[in-house]
Amino acid sequence: MEKNPGIKEKGTKKTCIKDIVRMIPPLIESILFRKPEGITSLSAEDDGWKANVEVLERKAVPDTQDILGTYELKLKCDGDLISYKRTTMRKRGDRVSEALE
Repeated sequence: MEKNPGIKEKGTKKTCIKDIVRMIPPLIESILFRKPEGITSLSAEDDGWKANVEVLERKAVPDTQDILGTYELKLKCDGDLISYKRTTMRKRGDRVSEALE
């Protein structure tokens, strides 16, 4: 029998992915005092959610020289923040290649 990815083992319903996407920008702003540039990944995990978010760290001219930081957020099933950390920094103009899993 296949498990329902939206339900935890204890029977507590996970927050919908659309709601998590809406929660992340104000959450990032409240922690870093910066607006996120975008959510680059979001996945459901056994105990909640994992998201990667890009944030403008330093504005430059031309904008291809802007510095972007990528932050990994871990959230509880209901969207409460468990932890966050900056995982990478890059220039906006740098080519990004993501590993295929």
